[in-house]
Amino acid sequence: MKSAKNILQPEHRALKTAVLVLDDCNTLSFAATVDPMRAANRLAGRAAFDWDYVTATGAPATLTSGLQVPGMALSRLEGCELLIVVAGFQLARHATPSLLAGLRRIAGTGATLAGIDGGPWLLAEAGLLDGHPATTHWEDLENFSSRFPDVDVRSDRFVVSENRLTSGGATPAIEMMLHIIGARHGAGFASRVAGLFLYDGIGAPERPQSRLGAHKHNALTAKAHALMEAALDDPLPLVDIAKALGTSSRSLQQQFRLRLNTTPQDHYLQLRLAEARRLVTDTEMPLLDVALATGFTSQSSFARAFRTAHGSSARDLRQENLRPTHH
Repeated sequence: MKSAKNILQPEHRALKTAVLVLDDCNTLSFAATVDPMRAANRLAGRAAFDWDYVTATGAPATLTSGLQVPGMALSRLEGCELLIVVAGFQLARHATPSLLAGLRRIAGTGATLAGIDGGPWLLAEAGLLDGHPATTHWEDLENFSSRFPDVDVRSDRFVVSENRLTSGGATPAIEMMLHIIGARHGAGFASRVAGLFLYDGIGAPERPQSRLGAHKHNALTAKAHALMEAALDDPLPLVDIAKALGTSSRSLQQQFRLRLNTTPQDHYLQLRLAEARRLVTDTEMPLLDVALATGFTSQSSFARAFRTAHGSSARDLRQENLRPTHH
């Protein structure tokens, strides 16, 4: 096995990259991977990245939008410096022995491997994240942690660990690509690339992923939001949240009203109902278990709140969504 080269250091030569695109991946995650490289090349006036598209078998990959991406078969990829795996749903179906062997083969050449959205799951299935901190899309974090106990699972937006990079979804993928660009070509150049997309969200990768975003939060409401997300199944009383944050319930109420135009209680309820909708549409979990997992003590209270929030009963919504909803 060749020793890995550090691709995250100043370097003006084009980074030889392969983008492994799998069926059922999110179109936005695909674009978030490729467009920063294209933009970097445009701004630099030369090739900052030289990339090829790769698919599992050589047949075009079909994205969730129906778009198709042609590429060479992974088995034909001789080598690269960076292999980016972009995946979405049907991960168990994609994790074939040949695909996992292909990932291990490329890793054995000393290449850096990156996973986006469902990509980290496939890297972990191949044993390539053992001993590394890593993340994946927030919907899958709990299952990911259970499935791969040798991976140090983080809820960060993206994680860099030596020659492994993992990202939690489309927007964090942009941030991860900008991180690579900044490491190789400087922070100023990365900011110019971000500016082409009117993107001003470059920040620390350790920022946690969130179900509802955090654009209007201040430090206090963001911390309260994180406490709420960590306790969806057993909701914390508002007074306990305020005490944990060293403030008063009244102050917390004021900050939520000022920043988010809502109350902490309603914000908490919307978080729970957003998770309930995800469990209804994306899993086969019994509806009573969905109610309990999102902090409802009775099926009737859950049913009323769900219908009010989503305009449909949980049972009807599940019938309408027999196919998985995509990230």
